Amino acid sequence: MTDAQLYTVVALVAYALAMTLIGIISYSRSKTLDGFLIGGRKIGAWSTAFAYGTTYFSAVVFVGYAGQHGWNIGLGAIWIGIGNAILGCLISWLLLSNKTRKMTKKLNARTMPDYFEKRYASKGMKILAAVIIFVFLVPYSAAVYKGLGALFSAVFPSVETWVWMLIIAVLTGVYLVAGGYIATSYTNLVQGVIMIVGVVCLVVAVLSHDSVGGISGLVENLSNFQSASGDPNPVTGSQLTDIFGGSSFKFLCFNILLTSFGTWGLPQMVGKFYAIKDTKAIKRGTIISTIFCVVIGCGAYLIGSTSRLILGGTLPEGGIDAVIPTVLMEVLGNGTLGVILLAIVMVLLLSASMSTLQSVVLTSASAVAVDLIPAVSKKEITSKNQVLLTRVLCLAFVACSFIFATQNIPIIVSLMSFSWGIVSGCFIGPYVWGLFSKKITKIGAYAGVLSGLLTVGGTTLVISLTSGFSAAASKSPEMGVTAMAISFVVVPLVSLLTKNKPEEQKRVEEIFACYKEE
Repeated sequence: MTDAQLYTVVALVAYALAMTLIGIISYSRSKTLDGFLIGGRKIGAWSTAFAYGTTYFSAVVFVGYAGQHGWNIGLGAIWIGIGNAILGCLISWLLLSNKTRKMTKKLNARTMPDYFEKRYASKGMKILAAVIIFVFLVPYSAAVYKGLGALFSAVFPSVETWVWMLIIAVLTGVYLVAGGYIATSYTNLVQGVIMIVGVVCLVVAVLSHDSVGGISGLVENLSNFQSASGDPNPVTGSQLTDIFGGSSFKFLCFNILLTSFGTWGLPQMVGKFYAIKDTKAIKRGTIISTIFCVVIGCGAYLIGSTSRLILGGTLPEGGIDAVIPTVLMEVLGNGTLGVILLAIVMVLLLSASMSTLQSVVLTSASAVAVDLIPAVSKKEITSKNQVLLTRVLCLAFVACSFIFATQNIPIIVSLMSFSWGIVSGCFIGPYVWGLFSKKITKIGAYAGVLSGLLTVGGTTLVISLTSGFSAAASKSPEMGVTAMAISFVVVPLVSLLTKNKPEEQKRVEEIFACYKEE
Protein backbone atom coordinates (compact mmCIF):
# COMPACT_ATOMS: atom_id res chain seq x y z
CA MET A 1 0.00 0.00 0.00
CA THR A 2 1.40 3.41 -0.98
CA ASP A 3 1.54 6.38 1.40
CA ALA A 4 -1.30 8.06 -0.50
CA GLN A 5 -3.50 5.00 -0.11
CA LEU A 6 -2.61 4.56 3.57
CA TYR A 7 -3.40 8.18 4.51
CA THR A 8 -6.61 8.04 2.50
CA VAL A 9 -7.78 4.83 4.20
CA VAL A 10 -7.07 6.27 7.67
CA ALA A 11 -8.97 9.47 6.84
CA LEU A 12 -11.90 7.55 5.39
CA VAL A 13 -12.18 5.22 8.39
CA ALA A 14 -12.16 8.18 10.80
CA TYR A 15 -14.76 9.94 8.68
CA ALA A 16 -16.99 6.84 8.49
CA LEU A 17 -16.88 6.36 12.26
CA ALA A 18 -17.80 10.01 12.84
CA MET A 19 -20.77 9.83 10.46
CA THR A 20 -22.01 6.59 12.02
CA LEU A 21 -21.74 8.07 15.52
CA ILE A 22 -23.79 11.10 14.45
CA GLY A 23 -26.47 8.80 13.05
CA ILE A 24 -26.67 6.85 16.33
CA ILE A 25 -26.83 10.02 18.45
CA SER A 26 -29.59 11.45 16.23
CA TYR A 27 -31.78 8.34 16.41
CA SER A 28 -33.73 9.43 19.50
CA ARG A 29 -34.76 12.71 17.81
CA SER A 30 -35.92 11.09 14.60
CA LYS A 31 -38.65 8.76 15.86
CA THR A 32 -41.53 11.02 14.75
CA LEU A 33 -42.34 11.74 11.11
CA ASP A 34 -41.61 15.46 11.52
CA GLY A 35 -38.34 14.67 13.26
CA PHE A 36 -37.22 12.16 10.64
CA LEU A 37 -38.16 14.26 7.58
CA ILE A 38 -37.64 17.89 8.59
CA GLY A 39 -35.94 17.83 12.00
CA GLY A 40 -39.05 19.09 13.78
CA ARG A 41 -38.66 22.44 11.95
CA LYS A 42 -35.99 23.42 14.48
CA ILE A 43 -32.79 23.39 12.39
CA GLY A 44 -30.51 26.39 12.85
CA ALA A 45 -28.84 28.75 10.36
CA TRP A 46 -25.44 27.08 10.10
CA SER A 47 -26.79 23.55 9.70
CA THR A 48 -29.38 24.61 7.11
CA ALA A 49 -26.92 26.76 5.16
CA PHE A 50 -24.34 24.00 5.01
CA ALA A 51 -27.03 21.43 4.21
CA TYR A 52 -28.11 23.55 1.23
CA GLY A 53 -24.56 24.05 0.00
CA THR A 54 -23.36 20.48 0.47
CA THR A 55 -26.48 19.14 -1.27
CA TYR A 56 -25.84 21.55 -4.13
CA PHE A 57 -22.25 20.47 -4.76
CA SER A 58 -21.35 16.79 -5.01
CA ALA A 59 -18.37 15.02 -6.57
CA VAL A 60 -20.20 15.39 -9.91
CA VAL A 61 -19.49 19.13 -9.79
CA PHE A 62 -15.76 18.44 -9.51
CA VAL A 63 -15.42 15.33 -11.66
CA GLY A 64 -18.16 16.05 -14.19
CA TYR A 65 -18.91 19.74 -14.55
CA ALA A 66 -15.60 21.28 -13.44
CA GLY A 67 -13.60 18.63 -15.28
CA GLN A 68 -15.53 18.82 -18.55
CA HIS A 69 -16.20 22.55 -18.68
CA GLY A 70 -12.82 23.56 -17.29
CA TRP A 71 -11.14 21.41 -19.95
CA ASN A 72 -13.29 22.60 -22.86
CA ILE A 73 -14.05 26.21 -21.89
CA GLY A 74 -11.23 27.32 -19.60
CA LEU A 75 -11.49 30.33 -17.30
CA GLY A 76 -14.96 31.21 -18.55
CA ALA A 77 -16.31 28.13 -16.74
CA ILE A 78 -15.86 29.99 -13.44
CA TRP A 79 -19.03 31.91 -14.34
CA ILE A 80 -20.97 28.72 -13.61
CA GLY A 81 -19.73 28.84 -10.02
CA ILE A 82 -20.57 32.55 -9.76
CA GLY A 83 -24.03 31.96 -11.22
CA ASN A 84 -24.64 29.09 -8.80
CA ALA A 85 -23.71 31.27 -5.82
CA ILE A 86 -25.79 34.30 -6.87
CA LEU A 87 -28.78 32.83 -8.72
CA GLY A 88 -28.93 29.32 -7.31
CA CYS A 89 -28.17 30.29 -3.72
CA LEU A 90 -28.45 33.98 -2.79
CA ILE A 91 -31.55 34.85 -4.86
CA SER A 92 -33.18 31.54 -4.00
CA TRP A 93 -32.77 32.17 -0.28
CA LEU A 94 -33.95 35.78 -0.55
CA LEU A 95 -37.09 34.98 -2.54
CA LEU A 96 -38.12 31.50 -1.48
CA SER A 97 -36.81 30.54 1.96
CA ASN A 98 -39.11 32.48 4.29
CA LYS A 99 -42.24 32.03 2.19
CA THR A 100 -41.56 28.31 1.91
CA ARG A 101 -41.01 27.98 5.65
CA LYS A 102 -44.20 29.83 6.52
CA MET A 103 -46.48 28.22 3.96
CA THR A 104 -45.32 24.64 4.52
CA LYS A 105 -45.72 25.15 8.26
CA LYS A 106 -49.24 26.49 7.73
CA LEU A 107 -50.12 23.55 5.49
CA ASN A 108 -48.23 21.07 7.70
CA ALA A 109 -46.47 19.94 4.53
CA ARG A 110 -43.30 17.89 4.95
CA THR A 111 -42.46 17.15 1.30
CA MET A 112 -42.88 18.69 -2.14
CA PRO A 113 -45.75 16.33 -3.13
CA ASP A 114 -47.38 17.04 0.26
CA TYR A 115 -47.11 20.78 -0.47
CA PHE A 116 -48.71 20.33 -3.89
CA GLU A 117 -51.63 18.34 -2.47
CA LYS A 118 -52.43 20.85 0.27
CA ARG A 119 -51.73 24.01 -1.73
CA TYR A 120 -53.81 22.92 -4.73
CA ALA A 121 -56.25 20.51 -2.99
CA SER A 122 -55.23 17.70 -5.33
CA LYS A 123 -54.33 14.18 -4.29
CA GLY A 124 -53.65 13.36 -7.95
CA MET A 125 -50.90 16.00 -8.13
CA LYS A 126 -49.37 14.56 -4.99
CA ILE A 127 -49.21 11.11 -6.57
CA LEU A 128 -47.83 12.44 -9.87
CA ALA A 129 -45.14 14.47 -8.10
CA ALA A 130 -44.15 11.50 -5.94
CA VAL A 131 -43.75 9.26 -9.00
CA ILE A 132 -41.64 11.86 -10.84
CA ILE A 133 -39.35 12.27 -7.82
CA PHE A 134 -38.84 8.56 -7.29
CA VAL A 135 -38.26 7.73 -10.96
CA PHE A 136 -36.02 10.59 -12.01
CA LEU A 137 -33.90 11.02 -8.90
CA VAL A 138 -32.47 7.51 -9.32
CA PRO A 139 -30.17 8.57 -12.21
CA TYR A 140 -29.38 11.76 -10.27
CA SER A 141 -28.04 9.74 -7.35
CA ALA A 142 -26.36 7.32 -9.75
CA ALA A 143 -24.36 10.24 -11.13
CA VAL A 144 -23.15 10.96 -7.60
CA TYR A 145 -21.96 7.37 -7.21
CA LYS A 146 -20.18 7.37 -10.55
CA GLY A 147 -18.42 10.65 -9.91
CA LEU A 148 -17.06 9.54 -6.57
CA GLY A 149 -16.21 6.04 -7.82
CA ALA A 150 -14.06 7.54 -10.58
CA LEU A 151 -12.08 9.54 -8.02
CA PHE A 152 -11.38 6.66 -5.69
CA SER A 153 -10.37 4.43 -8.59
CA ALA A 154 -7.65 6.96 -9.43
CA VAL A 155 -6.14 6.55 -5.96
CA PHE A 156 -6.80 2.81 -5.72
CA PRO A 157 -6.47 1.57 -9.31
CA SER A 158 -6.43 -2.09 -8.27
CA VAL A 159 -9.86 -1.84 -6.62
CA GLU A 160 -12.95 -2.08 -8.80
CA THR A 161 -15.08 1.10 -8.99
CA TRP A 162 -18.21 -0.73 -7.85
CA VAL A 163 -16.52 -1.56 -4.54
CA TRP A 164 -16.24 2.13 -3.70
CA MET A 165 -19.82 2.70 -4.80
CA LEU A 166 -20.93 -0.08 -2.44
CA ILE A 167 -18.98 1.40 0.48
CA ILE A 168 -20.58 4.79 -0.15
CA ALA A 169 -24.03 3.21 -0.35
CA VAL A 170 -23.64 1.27 2.90
CA LEU A 171 -22.25 4.22 4.86
CA THR A 172 -24.95 6.59 3.60
CA GLY A 173 -27.67 4.06 4.34
CA VAL A 174 -26.48 3.45 7.91
CA TYR A 175 -26.49 6.97 9.26
CA LEU A 176 -29.43 8.19 7.16
CA VAL A 177 -31.70 5.34 8.24
CA ALA A 178 -30.63 5.79 11.87
CA GLY A 179 -30.93 9.56 12.19
CA GLY A 180 -33.03 10.91 9.31
CA TYR A 181 -32.90 14.65 8.65
CA ILE A 182 -31.46 15.36 12.11
CA ALA A 183 -28.44 13.23 11.25
CA THR A 184 -28.08 14.79 7.81
CA SER A 185 -28.16 18.32 9.25
CA TYR A 186 -25.35 17.50 11.70
CA THR A 187 -23.32 15.60 9.14
CA ASN A 188 -23.82 18.38 6.59
CA LEU A 189 -22.25 20.82 9.05
CA VAL A 190 -19.20 18.58 9.44
CA GLN A 191 -19.11 17.86 5.71
CA GLY A 192 -19.33 21.55 4.88
CA VAL A 193 -16.31 22.41 7.01
CA ILE A 194 -14.35 19.58 5.39
CA MET A 195 -15.35 20.79 1.93
CA ILE A 196 -14.22 24.38 2.55
CA VAL A 197 -10.86 23.29 3.99
CA GLY A 198 -10.34 20.78 1.19
CA VAL A 199 -11.19 23.16 -1.66
CA VAL A 200 -8.95 25.93 -0.29
CA CYS A 201 -6.06 23.48 0.07
CA LEU A 202 -6.64 22.08 -3.40
CA VAL A 203 -6.82 25.51 -5.06
CA VAL A 204 -3.52 26.51 -3.41
CA ALA A 205 -1.88 23.23 -4.45
CA VAL A 206 -3.11 23.45 -8.05
CA LEU A 207 -2.12 27.09 -8.51
CA SER A 208 1.32 26.30 -7.04
CA HIS A 209 1.99 23.58 -9.61
CA ASP A 210 4.94 24.36 -11.89
CA SER A 211 2.82 24.21 -15.03
CA VAL A 212 0.35 26.76 -13.65
CA GLY A 213 2.47 29.35 -11.81
CA GLY A 214 -0.19 31.10 -9.73
CA ILE A 215 -3.09 33.22 -10.95
CA SER A 216 -0.98 35.39 -13.25
CA GLY A 217 0.84 32.36 -14.58
CA LEU A 218 -2.47 30.57 -15.17
CA VAL A 219 -3.74 33.34 -17.44
CA GLU A 220 -0.43 33.73 -19.27
CA ASN A 221 0.13 29.99 -19.77
CA LEU A 222 -3.43 29.39 -20.91
CA SER A 223 -3.19 32.25 -23.41
CA ASN A 224 -0.11 30.59 -24.93
CA PHE A 225 -1.63 27.10 -24.90
CA GLN A 226 -1.78 25.15 -28.15
CA SER A 227 -3.55 21.82 -28.55
CA ALA A 228 -1.43 18.88 -29.64
CA SER A 229 -1.95 17.51 -33.13
CA GLY A 230 -4.67 14.89 -33.16
CA ASP A 231 -6.41 16.33 -30.09
CA PRO A 232 -10.10 15.29 -30.40
CA ASN A 233 -11.15 18.51 -28.62
CA PRO A 234 -8.70 21.14 -29.86
CA VAL A 235 -8.88 24.63 -28.35
CA THR A 236 -6.89 27.83 -28.66
CA GLY A 237 -5.34 29.94 -25.93
CA SER A 238 -7.80 32.73 -26.67
CA GLN A 239 -10.68 30.31 -26.10
CA LEU A 240 -9.33 29.15 -22.73
CA THR A 241 -8.75 32.70 -21.47
CA ASP A 242 -11.90 34.31 -22.86
CA ILE A 243 -13.78 35.28 -19.72
CA PHE A 244 -17.11 34.88 -21.53
CA GLY A 245 -16.37 31.41 -22.85
CA GLY A 246 -15.53 32.34 -26.45
CA SER A 247 -17.24 29.99 -28.89
CA SER A 248 -18.85 28.18 -25.93
CA PHE A 249 -20.75 31.29 -24.77
CA LYS A 250 -24.21 29.89 -25.58
CA PHE A 251 -23.39 26.53 -24.01
CA LEU A 252 -21.99 28.31 -20.94
CA CYS A 253 -25.17 30.39 -20.53
CA PHE A 254 -27.44 27.35 -20.68
CA ASN A 255 -25.34 25.55 -18.05
CA ILE A 256 -25.43 28.56 -15.75
CA LEU A 257 -29.21 28.78 -16.08
CA LEU A 258 -29.76 25.04 -15.62
CA THR A 259 -27.50 24.57 -12.60
CA SER A 260 -28.57 27.84 -10.95
CA PHE A 261 -32.33 28.22 -11.46
CA GLY A 262 -32.68 24.43 -11.39
CA THR A 263 -32.26 24.50 -7.59
CA TRP A 264 -35.49 26.48 -7.33
CA GLY A 265 -37.52 23.43 -8.31
CA LEU A 266 -35.51 20.55 -6.86
CA PRO A 267 -37.32 19.07 -3.82
CA GLN A 268 -34.09 18.04 -2.10
CA MET A 269 -32.92 21.68 -2.22
CA VAL A 270 -36.04 23.64 -1.27
CA GLY A 271 -36.82 21.03 1.39
CA LYS A 272 -34.09 22.65 3.49
CA PHE A 273 -36.36 25.69 3.87
CA TYR A 274 -39.10 23.55 5.46
CA ALA A 275 -36.86 22.71 8.38
CA ILE A 276 -35.19 26.03 9.30
CA LYS A 277 -36.51 27.32 12.61
CA ASP A 278 -37.20 31.07 12.19
CA THR A 279 -36.69 34.29 10.23
CA LYS A 280 -33.50 35.20 12.09
CA ALA A 281 -31.96 31.88 11.13
CA ILE A 282 -32.92 32.51 7.51
CA LYS A 283 -31.13 35.88 7.45
CA ARG A 284 -27.94 34.34 8.80
CA GLY A 285 -28.31 31.26 6.66
CA THR A 286 -28.58 33.34 3.47
CA ILE A 287 -25.16 34.90 4.07
CA ILE A 288 -23.47 31.67 5.21
CA SER A 289 -24.82 29.60 2.33
CA THR A 290 -23.85 32.18 -0.30
CA ILE A 291 -20.27 32.44 0.96
CA PHE A 292 -20.06 28.64 1.03
CA CYS A 293 -21.26 28.40 -2.59
CA VAL A 294 -18.80 31.06 -3.76
CA VAL A 295 -15.87 29.18 -2.23
CA ILE A 296 -16.89 25.71 -3.41
CA GLY A 297 -18.37 26.60 -6.81
CA CYS A 298 -15.73 29.05 -7.99
CA GLY A 299 -12.97 26.92 -6.48
CA ALA A 300 -14.12 23.82 -8.38
CA TYR A 301 -14.25 25.53 -11.77
CA LEU A 302 -10.96 27.34 -11.15
CA ILE A 303 -9.35 23.94 -10.55
CA GLY A 304 -10.97 22.61 -13.72
CA SER A 305 -9.59 25.48 -15.79
CA THR A 306 -6.01 24.47 -14.92
CA SER A 307 -6.44 20.88 -16.17
CA ARG A 308 -5.03 21.32 -19.69
CA LEU A 309 -1.86 22.89 -18.29
CA ILE A 310 -1.31 20.28 -15.60
CA LEU A 311 -1.99 17.36 -17.96
CA GLY A 312 -0.04 18.85 -20.85
CA GLY A 313 -3.12 19.05 -23.05
CA THR A 314 -3.48 15.27 -23.20
CA LEU A 315 -6.91 13.88 -22.32
CA PRO A 316 -6.56 11.00 -19.80
CA GLU A 317 -7.30 7.42 -20.80
CA GLY A 318 -10.65 7.50 -18.96
CA GLY A 319 -11.89 10.43 -21.03
CA ILE A 320 -13.38 13.65 -19.75
CA ASP A 321 -14.61 12.07 -16.49
CA ALA A 322 -10.99 11.18 -15.62
CA VAL A 323 -9.66 14.75 -15.94
CA ILE A 324 -10.00 15.84 -12.29
CA PRO A 325 -8.93 12.48 -10.77
CA THR A 326 -5.80 12.59 -12.92
CA VAL A 327 -5.12 16.20 -11.95
CA LEU A 328 -5.38 15.25 -8.27
CA MET A 329 -2.87 12.43 -8.63
CA GLU A 330 -0.50 14.64 -10.61
CA VAL A 331 -0.62 17.52 -8.12
CA LEU A 332 -0.93 15.63 -4.81
CA GLY A 333 0.43 12.18 -5.53
CA ASN A 334 4.01 12.85 -4.40
CA GLY A 335 5.58 13.90 -1.09
CA THR A 336 4.23 13.54 2.44
CA LEU A 337 2.39 16.87 2.45
CA GLY A 338 0.91 16.09 -0.94
CA VAL A 339 -0.50 12.72 0.07
CA ILE A 340 -1.91 14.19 3.30
CA LEU A 341 -3.67 16.84 1.23
CA LEU A 342 -4.84 14.13 -1.15
CA ALA A 343 -6.43 12.28 1.79
CA ILE A 344 -8.16 15.50 2.87
CA VAL A 345 -9.41 16.11 -0.67
CA MET A 346 -10.74 12.55 -0.96
CA VAL A 347 -12.71 13.03 2.26
CA LEU A 348 -13.87 16.39 0.88
CA LEU A 349 -15.26 14.73 -2.24
CA LEU A 350 -16.78 11.90 -0.21
CA SER A 351 -18.46 14.51 2.01
CA ALA A 352 -19.77 16.43 -0.98
CA SER A 353 -21.23 13.31 -2.56
CA MET A 354 -22.71 11.78 0.55
CA SER A 355 -24.45 15.01 1.53
CA THR A 356 -26.08 15.18 -1.90
CA LEU A 357 -26.89 11.48 -1.89
CA GLN A 358 -28.51 11.53 1.54
CA SER A 359 -30.76 14.46 0.56
CA VAL A 360 -31.82 12.78 -2.68
CA VAL A 361 -32.46 9.46 -0.92
CA LEU A 362 -34.53 11.04 1.86
CA THR A 363 -36.54 13.04 -0.68
CA SER A 364 -37.24 10.00 -2.84
CA ALA A 365 -38.04 7.62 0.01
CA SER A 366 -40.43 10.08 1.63
CA ALA A 367 -42.13 10.65 -1.73
CA VAL A 368 -43.16 6.99 -1.72
CA ALA A 369 -43.65 6.33 2.02
CA VAL A 370 -45.33 9.60 2.98
CA ASP A 371 -46.93 10.71 -0.29
CA LEU A 372 -47.52 7.85 -2.71
CA ILE A 373 -48.47 4.82 -0.60
CA PRO A 374 -50.88 6.64 1.81
CA ALA A 375 -52.53 8.33 -1.19
CA VAL A 376 -53.34 5.05 -2.95
CA SER A 377 -53.77 2.83 0.12
CA LYS A 378 -57.28 2.00 1.33
CA LYS A 379 -56.03 1.60 4.90
CA GLU A 380 -54.83 4.42 7.10
CA ILE A 381 -51.10 4.30 7.81
CA THR A 382 -49.99 5.56 11.21
CA SER A 383 -47.19 8.09 11.61
CA LYS A 384 -45.06 5.47 13.35
CA ASN A 385 -45.45 3.06 10.45
CA GLN A 386 -44.66 5.83 7.96
CA VAL A 387 -41.36 6.48 9.74
CA LEU A 388 -40.53 2.77 9.61
CA LEU A 389 -41.55 2.56 5.96
CA THR A 390 -39.43 5.62 5.11
CA ARG A 391 -36.38 4.05 6.76
CA VAL A 392 -36.88 0.84 4.77
CA LEU A 393 -37.37 2.76 1.52
CA CYS A 394 -34.22 4.78 2.17
CA LEU A 395 -32.32 1.50 2.06
CA ALA A 396 -34.25 0.37 -1.02
CA PHE A 397 -33.53 3.62 -2.85
CA VAL A 398 -29.83 3.46 -1.98
CA ALA A 399 -29.77 -0.06 -3.40
CA CYS A 400 -31.62 0.92 -6.60
CA SER A 401 -29.38 3.88 -7.29
CA PHE A 402 -26.28 1.75 -6.60
CA ILE A 403 -27.42 -0.87 -9.12
CA PHE A 404 -28.18 1.83 -11.69
CA ALA A 405 -24.75 3.40 -11.13
CA THR A 406 -22.97 0.11 -11.80
CA GLN A 407 -24.41 -0.06 -15.31
CA ASN A 408 -22.12 1.05 -18.12
CA ILE A 409 -23.59 4.52 -18.66
CA PRO A 410 -20.86 7.07 -19.51
CA ILE A 411 -20.86 10.87 -19.18
CA ILE A 412 -22.03 11.49 -15.63
CA VAL A 413 -22.81 15.13 -16.48
CA SER A 414 -25.58 13.98 -18.82
CA LEU A 415 -27.15 11.82 -16.08
CA MET A 416 -27.23 14.81 -13.75
CA SER A 417 -28.47 17.23 -16.41
CA PHE A 418 -31.39 15.03 -17.49
CA SER A 419 -32.56 14.42 -13.93
CA TRP A 420 -32.04 18.03 -12.91
CA GLY A 421 -33.89 19.31 -15.99
CA ILE A 422 -36.89 16.99 -15.73
CA VAL A 423 -37.50 17.29 -11.98
CA SER A 424 -36.96 21.04 -11.77
CA GLY A 425 -38.76 21.59 -15.09
CA CYS A 426 -41.83 19.85 -13.67
CA PHE A 427 -41.89 21.54 -10.26
CA ILE A 428 -40.46 25.05 -10.57
CA GLY A 429 -43.60 26.68 -11.96
CA PRO A 430 -46.21 25.17 -9.59
CA TYR A 431 -43.91 25.51 -6.58
CA VAL A 432 -42.75 29.12 -7.01
CA TRP A 433 -46.05 30.53 -8.30
CA GLY A 434 -47.86 28.68 -5.51
CA LEU A 435 -45.87 30.67 -2.96
CA PHE A 436 -46.42 34.08 -4.54
CA SER A 437 -49.82 34.16 -6.24
CA LYS A 438 -53.31 33.46 -4.91
CA LYS A 439 -54.64 33.15 -8.46
CA ILE A 440 -52.81 29.95 -9.41
CA THR A 441 -55.28 27.12 -9.99
CA LYS A 442 -55.02 23.37 -9.73
CA ILE A 443 -55.29 23.04 -13.51
CA GLY A 444 -52.55 25.63 -13.97
CA ALA A 445 -50.27 23.71 -11.59
CA TYR A 446 -50.99 20.44 -13.41
CA ALA A 447 -50.17 22.14 -16.71
CA GLY A 448 -46.82 23.27 -15.32
CA VAL A 449 -45.85 19.78 -14.17
CA LEU A 450 -46.89 18.08 -17.40
CA SER A 451 -45.34 20.71 -19.68
CA GLY A 452 -41.97 20.30 -17.98
CA LEU A 453 -42.17 16.52 -18.20
CA LEU A 454 -43.15 16.52 -21.88
CA THR A 455 -40.57 19.11 -22.86
CA VAL A 456 -37.59 17.08 -21.65
CA GLY A 457 -39.04 13.60 -22.09
CA GLY A 458 -40.57 14.23 -25.51
CA THR A 459 -37.56 16.06 -26.91
CA THR A 460 -35.18 13.38 -25.64
CA LEU A 461 -37.27 10.65 -27.27
CA VAL A 462 -37.45 12.43 -30.63
CA ILE A 463 -33.74 13.28 -30.79
CA SER A 464 -32.74 9.80 -29.60
CA LEU A 465 -34.85 8.13 -32.30
CA THR A 466 -33.55 10.38 -35.08
CA SER A 467 -29.93 11.06 -34.07
CA GLY A 468 -29.12 8.75 -31.16
CA PHE A 469 -28.97 9.20 -27.40
CA SER A 470 -25.56 10.93 -27.48
CA ALA A 471 -27.10 13.75 -29.52
CA ALA A 472 -29.90 14.06 -26.97
CA ALA A 473 -27.36 14.03 -24.13
CA SER A 474 -25.52 16.97 -25.68
CA LYS A 475 -28.78 18.94 -25.61
CA SER A 476 -29.71 18.13 -22.00
CA PRO A 477 -28.88 21.63 -20.61
CA GLU A 478 -30.97 23.34 -23.31
CA MET A 479 -33.87 20.95 -22.71
CA GLY A 480 -33.75 21.49 -18.95
CA VAL A 481 -33.70 25.29 -19.22
CA THR A 482 -36.50 25.23 -21.79
CA ALA A 483 -38.62 22.98 -19.55
CA MET A 484 -38.18 25.33 -16.58
CA ALA A 485 -39.05 28.38 -18.67
CA ILE A 486 -42.15 26.74 -20.19
CA SER A 487 -43.35 25.54 -16.78
CA PHE A 488 -42.87 29.01 -15.33
CA VAL A 489 -44.91 30.61 -18.14
CA VAL A 490 -47.60 27.93 -18.51
CA VAL A 491 -48.68 27.91 -14.84
CA PRO A 492 -49.95 31.53 -14.61
CA LEU A 493 -51.24 31.50 -18.21
CA VAL A 494 -53.44 28.43 -17.72
CA SER A 495 -54.49 29.70 -14.29
CA LEU A 496 -55.65 32.95 -15.89
CA LEU A 497 -57.88 30.97 -18.26
CA THR A 498 -59.33 28.63 -15.61
CA LYS A 499 -59.58 30.69 -12.38
CA ASN A 500 -60.47 29.40 -8.91
CA LYS A 501 -64.05 28.90 -7.76
CA PRO A 502 -65.19 31.19 -4.87
CA GLU A 503 -64.92 28.43 -2.23
CA GLU A 504 -61.45 27.48 -3.47
CA GLN A 505 -60.35 31.11 -3.51
CA LYS A 506 -61.48 31.47 0.10
CA ARG A 507 -59.34 28.47 1.06
CA VAL A 508 -56.34 29.98 -0.73
CA GLU A 509 -56.84 33.30 1.08
CA GLU A 510 -56.68 31.46 4.40
CA ILE A 511 -53.43 29.78 3.34
CA PHE A 512 -51.80 33.07 2.36
CA ALA A 513 -52.69 34.56 5.73
CA CYS A 514 -49.63 32.68 7.02
CA TYR A 515 -47.41 35.49 5.74
CA LYS A 516 -49.04 37.90 8.20
CA GLU A 517 -49.13 35.61 11.22
CA GLU A 518 -45.53 36.15 12.40
